[in-house]
Amino acid sequence: MVRITPKSVIFELDIGADEVILKGSWNNWKGERMKKNKKGLFSKRKKLNPGTYEFGYMVDGKWIADDSCELVDSPFGSKNSLLKVEK
Repeated sequence: MVRITPKSVIFELDIGADEVILKGSWNNWKGERMKKNKKGLFSKRKKLNPGTYEFGYMVDGKWIADDSCELVDSPFGSKNSLLKVEK
């Protein structure tokens, strides 16, 4: 799930996993480890400039898209999530 606040974008994923890496077009797909809280929720807060971005999660080595967002085809035969950040 993605929540957009006035100052940041919060990525959250509630999944039984050991590791979740957030990857997106905002930084040329460089992986960023998400933090896991005591309840098992992974999250990452980011400041993003207005624009349209593709992203997804690497969950224990497997690529998944966030279906709370619009999905688009990736060049690798999978799906990416589409995020639109307004001004």
